Amino acid sequence: MLVLVVAALGLPINDLSRFAVLVICAVGICCGTLSRSRTAWFVAGVAVIASVVAQILWAAPRIDEGHNVFLIDAPGGALERALPAAAFQLMAAEFNAKYPPQRRCDPAVDGCWRGQAFPLAPYAFSADGIYDRHAMHSRRVTGIGFADPVWLRLGFVNEKGYNWNSRVSDIERAVRNGSSFDFLRRWRLTMPWFVSYRFPAEFVGSSLCWQGEVLWEGAGERFDRVSHPTMQCRVLAPGDVGRRIFGVAINAEPPLAMRLDPTARIRFAQLVEPALALIAAAVVIGLLVRWRSRRAAVAFALIALTLLVVFLNDASFIGGVRPFDSGDDGLVYDGMARIMLRHLLGGDIAGGFEGGEKVFYFTPGMRYLRALEHMIFGETYLGYLSLVLLLPFLVWALFRRFLPAEWALGMTLTFVAIPIGVLFGSSLVQYVKWAARGFADPAAYILFLAGFVLLVGRSPQLPRTSFGVAWGGGFLFALALLVRPNITPVAGVLLAGSGIAALHQRQFARVSGLCLGFLPVLAAAVHNWIYGGELVWFTTTATHPGALVMPPFAYVAAVTELIHFDFGGEYLARALRQLAAWLAGPSESYVMAPVNAAAIVVVVRIALLRDADAWLRLTALATLAQQCVGLFYAPGGRYYYLTWLLTLLVTTVWVRRQGLALFQLRFPGFSAAVARHPARIAVARMLHQAAAA
Repeated sequence: MLVLVVAALGLPINDLSRFAVLVICAVGICCGTLSRSRTAWFVAGVAVIASVVAQILWAAPRIDEGHNVFLIDAPGGALERALPAAAFQLMAAEFNAKYPPQRRCDPAVDGCWRGQAFPLAPYAFSADGIYDRHAMHSRRVTGIGFADPVWLRLGFVNEKGYNWNSRVSDIERAVRNGSSFDFLRRWRLTMPWFVSYRFPAEFVGSSLCWQGEVLWEGAGERFDRVSHPTMQCRVLAPGDVGRRIFGVAINAEPPLAMRLDPTARIRFAQLVEPALALIAAAVVIGLLVRWRSRRAAVAFALIALTLLVVFLNDASFIGGVRPFDSGDDGLVYDGMARIMLRHLLGGDIAGGFEGGEKVFYFTPGMRYLRALEHMIFGETYLGYLSLVLLLPFLVWALFRRFLPAEWALGMTLTFVAIPIGVLFGSSLVQYVKWAARGFADPAAYILFLAGFVLLVGRSPQLPRTSFGVAWGGGFLFALALLVRPNITPVAGVLLAGSGIAALHQRQFARVSGLCLGFLPVLAAAVHNWIYGGELVWFTTTATHPGALVMPPFAYVAAVTELIHFDFGGEYLARALRQLAAWLAGPSESYVMAPVNAAAIVVVVRIALLRDADAWLRLTALATLAQQCVGLFYAPGGRYYYLTWLLTLLVTTVWVRRQGLALFQLRFPGFSAAVARHPARIAVARMLHQAAAA
């Protein structure tokens, strides 16, 4: 049904209105009851096909848009060769005035823009134009309206070659807005850039409005430079048809902003396509889904809370394209994904799947997810946002498996809306922070949790033993490991325990599903062998000193120093620092060390309890295996969010089953007062009503 909805909306889904329709439909599909009527499915399919055909026949007129970074350092570059000579000379003079050659950074210094890439074509590649791309432009659009390049979605800002270090380079990539309340303008793009538009005849009579500098083409490829300090408009005349109009953003003031006020006829044509898509999606949902309103209300509440957290953290994650920080993993992954897409679009399948590296140094999977995201969601990060929106539901399902519904919902709301979980590495805001920066860790953990939910089931009864469910769990685990190999221990213990239990119960379909689903985990090793001729299971960084900061031999040396009473020994000091950082957890605060140590003790206790739920014991064992990673590898908080979330799960189950009883015995008066408090009663009633949905 989701495929039908996506077909009705059309690819790429790169605007918030169609993405909102997709999310609403997804909630209806997951929270409602699906129809089994063949007639209803046939009618829904016909409606989608009719909508697609109608959108093609009555498509709104398109405007050719080209955009790119403006960088020159020597004559003969792609911009000089391909852009109109008069327009290039005007932009080059402005660029040289702002960045004089004698004051430019040394290209021999790592991080200088002069030592990095330069534009290879007049207009940059845009993922928005994958399915409707003009050879001489970046993409085709139906309208113009931007006051901030972040919301214009200039994907070239995250090209791998533009990874300048702003501390070295005289041209900065971007500047973070110092105002904590200007949520829509967290980032100010400082790279010099330009945008070009060419209008068809249908737009004659429309008004193009702008603030900043515009180069307007006249007869004989002459360009008039027109600058406005505030928004002013000019009507498109018949002589403007087919001619290029450049918006130039080399000088920061006034910032470039442009808007097209179309004629009434064009405005109506622009409404036809989205209206047809909305009608088709509504027909699909109306015919094939019977809504459960209370359940859908809870789902929409979780989505709204998640979007609020995202908005407050980085609003550009919701439909914009922020310039990733230089040196960040996010820029590397997205830059590689864009290279892969260009190879694939050019017919170079082998070059596309190479992924930018013959032997993986960076974790392999994220670049492929980014490439797939751009194919579906265009020049946005709405694919990653979709994973983040899914996370609270996975947390709910995880806690619901081992706890009553009220407890599970309470823990989920705490995870989403109350940032106290930051102390324990179990708060949505931490996942959002790193996802918005393009890092792989949140994506891997979300994929893992999805596989874990399939693996253990949604109720205390035995999980479903079908081949398909087992295959899905194994496959999601494989994807999670390819995106972040450091979670191998927890996945290995869970899969091994599940497989052994299934063999013992003669559930051969489940065993085969787990094995075949997990088989793609070998993809990274196969890639490294085919492209690089080396047998590397995941990446070459597994034993890198920057990652494996405390290898096993270092602990042996530390014990030796302790035996010899060498309390000032180098390895003993390293071991103590590593243990302290491990117990500090994702909060990276030593104040949390006693709490975290107590939680680990609880996990050990659950793992040893013979009368505990078998899946809970297996989860505890897997969590302990994953905790061991912190003894050897770099203690950065983001590496261990999943570890401590699973630790929180196990400890919460213990608190509910044993911890509260012990507390009530020790503090009966206080426990009774809390139980009678009106606020606790009101919260309990609210959770009960919501969980009943």
